[in-house]
Parts: sequence; structure tokens; C-alpha cells
Amino acid sequence: MARSPSRYSTLFSNLGDDCAAAVFEFVGTVCFLLFGLGGIQAATAESTGSEQHASTVAQVLYISTSMGLSLLISAWLFYRATGGLFNPNVTLSLLIVGSLGPVRFVLYCIAQLVGAIAAAAILRGLTSAPLSVNTVLQGGTNRAQGVFIEMFITAALVIAVLMLAAEKHQATPFAPVGIGLTLFVCELFAVYYTGGAMNTARSFGPAVVTGFPDPNHWVYWVGPFLGSLLGTTIYTLLKHYRYWTLVPDQATSDPKKSPDDPLLTVKNTLTSNRDADDAAFAEPTGGAESSQNVIEVGQNHASASSNGQESRRLNDSAV
Repeated sequence: MARSPSRYSTLFSNLGDDCAAAVFEFVGTVCFLLFGLGGIQAATAESTGSEQHASTVAQVLYISTSMGLSLLISAWLFYRATGGLFNPNVTLSLLIVGSLGPVRFVLYCIAQLVGAIAAAAILRGLTSAPLSVNTVLQGGTNRAQGVFIEMFITAALVIAVLMLAAEKHQATPFAPVGIGLTLFVCELFAVYYTGGAMNTARSFGPAVVTGFPDPNHWVYWVGPFLGSLLGTTIYTLLKHYRYWTLVPDQATSDPKKSPDDPLLTVKNTLTSNRDADDAAFAEPTGGAESSQNVIEVGQNHASASSNGQESRRLNDSAV
């Protein structure tokens, strides 16, 4: 019996589009990392060797701004063509939640890793100083700390991508802004300790070009991978508990859903309380009147019963 081609035809049904998207993902990754790493190279140009030494507040701020703005602009440019991922760890999270198919996932990861190598090689050729954009553990950070720092900042980036880009809402077209700002904030925290990779491709490209000078390079594979799983898990929990029902109408633009006039609300509350007090004072009088009515009805009923008994006695006597 011949094997059914349906499974393979479905898997590769969009192979042409997947390949085209991967090519543009490669171009976008080169664009993102060339300008982002270029900013790092400029900030650390006075450092010797091939390692990054962001030891001052000015350097940390410069590097964070360079990477955040580079991602914001590059992602916005390629957002409609490829999604603007440029990150294998973000790509993995989109595969897990079902936003990407397995073929496009593999092609994207290859494009991102090769694009990172190309960006680092171009940067090395454009600058005269030794390449100083490698991610290394510094500031007394040990390997375990480095893994967890990379895990948490990658998880933050993954959540930003899933909630702003994968989730469809009115702010989705502006997702690159939120994602770029998330990267900026994470870099402010992590640049001094780990170099702030949160992207295996970002560490892999410069490491290939400079000959893997750091023996702890594996930290930038394990940490972001765990961060991708953590961020996806948090997103899954948000979806499971239907996060959009926890604060209803949070995404609406209907002005009728806005809060009422606070002064009018206070006035209505005071009026309601005054009416309730008036009703409470009126209740005893009403209760007495009701009791009197009950007594009168009981007396009338007793009188009627007495008259009935008297009539029966007279009838009996007449007989």
C-alpha cells in the first residue's frame, strides 16, 4: 500500500511562503543586530580584547537604548512580512502556542542564527577596533546566576511578544513599541551582569566570529531556552483562566464604559442614603398601623362567630 501523501503535503503546503519569510527574517535579523551590536561596539570601543565590559551607567544606558530601539525599528519594519522575531527563543514560544508551524520554525531559527553571524562579521569588517560585543558573565556573576538572569529576562520578552503580538487586539499593530521597550528595560538590568542576551542568536553570532572566547557560552543557550518555556507557561495560564474576563472591557474604546462623573456618583450615594434613612424612620408607624388592622380584623371575626352561635341557639329554641 502506498503511503498517503496527505501528511507531508500539509506539512510542506506553504513551503514557498515559509522560505520567502525565512529570507526576510534573515534580512531583519541582520538589520536588528548590526545596529544593536554596532551601538554596543561604540559604547565599549575603549575596552581591550573581544569581551564586552559595560562597567559604567553611561555604557549600560547606551547599550540598552541601542538594543531596544534597534529591535523596535527592525521589528516594526518587518512585522507584517515575518512577524519581526529575530530570536530563536521567541520563535520557540510561538511554535509551542501554535502560531508557527514546524517547517517555518526550523527555517526561522536557521535564518536567525546565520543572520547573527552575518551581522557580527559585517560589524567586524566595518570597525577597526577588536569586536567587543560578546556576552560574558561579569560583575561577579556565577554560572547559575547567569542562567537565571537570562531565564527571567527572556521570559519577560516572550510574554511581551505573546501578549502584544500573538494576541490580537486593538494595540497589536503597535506591538513592536512594547516589545522594544521590554527589551530596553531588561537590558538595563542584565547588561552589567550577563550582557543581556535573552536571545541565543545574539550571543551565537559574535561568538562564532571571535572564535568562542568565553567558556560559559552555554549559559546563553540554556538560560534563554528556559526563559522561553517559563514565558510560554505564564501565557498559557493567562489563557486558561481567560484573562480578558478578569477585568471586563479593559480593551474597549467605548466611552460609555468609562467611569461615571465622580461628583454625580457621590451625590447619588448621599441621596440614596438619605432615602434609606427616611424609610427606616417611617417603618415603626407603618408597623403599628398594620398591627391595629390585624387586631380589628380579629375582633370582627370573633364578633361574627358570636352572632352566628346566637342565631343557632334561637333557631334551636324555636324548634
